[in-house]
Amino acid sequence: MPASVTIVTGMVLSAMPVGDYDKRLVLLTRELGKISAFAKGARRPNSALLACSQPFSFGQFSLYVGRNSYSITSADISNYFQELRDDIASVYYGMYFCEFSEYVTKENNDEREILKLLYQTLRAVAKKTIELPLVRVIFEFKILALSGVAPQVFECVKCGKDNQQYRFSVDSGGLLCEDCKTHDTRSIRLSISSIYTLQYIISKDIGKLYTFRVSKEILNELITCVRRYRNHYIDREFKSSELLRIL
Repeated sequence: MPASVTIVTGMVLSAMPVGDYDKRLVLLTRELGKISAFAKGARRPNSALLACSQPFSFGQFSLYVGRNSYSITSADISNYFQELRDDIASVYYGMYFCEFSEYVTKENNDEREILKLLYQTLRAVAKKTIELPLVRVIFEFKILALSGVAPQVFECVKCGKDNQQYRFSVDSGGLLCEDCKTHDTRSIRLSISSIYTLQYIISKDIGKLYTFRVSKEILNELITCVRRYRNHYIDREFKSSELLRIL
């Protein structure tokens, strides 16, 4: 199969040094899903690929398609997310969101919604209009939903009853009503406001996700829920989560 050139739109999730001067990048793209691509000479001070081969860089990448690999020939970056790079907490959160996205996405898969979620999440981090722990809660619930493991947050998982008294059950995959709470003695009692917030996160378009704030009590309930839910479905401890613990 002859080599060719293609243009993709995407974001750099991670970068690893290769050899003396090159980098191996992981890109999340609209067209090809998650791919690995080599940026030859990107570690040279005068390289045209130096700036575009940093994590968070979003734009168009021209790829040389070889038999077994992609190589970046040029890039037109529309957003470097410089605001993240200037703040240590924002960098750590951004690294976590990229690492999470890299873990759940695949090559030759339609990952456009997760790319959109990642982009909007980094914008929310950069804007600093809502607190970072809430950004993380929203991101984690939404990316799990986009990955096919959304919790049932509109009715009881067991009986389908729709009322205002619920507990959140990780093992059952969503809400349990008062009559069904015996199915999971470790389920978490939720306030009505927390339930409404979960419903909003799961159902709303990605562009409307980062538009609200919650009280400290609601945030703590949501953090407890998403931590247990994430640990149940994601069998991996992300390296970047260690950085978040020290903040």
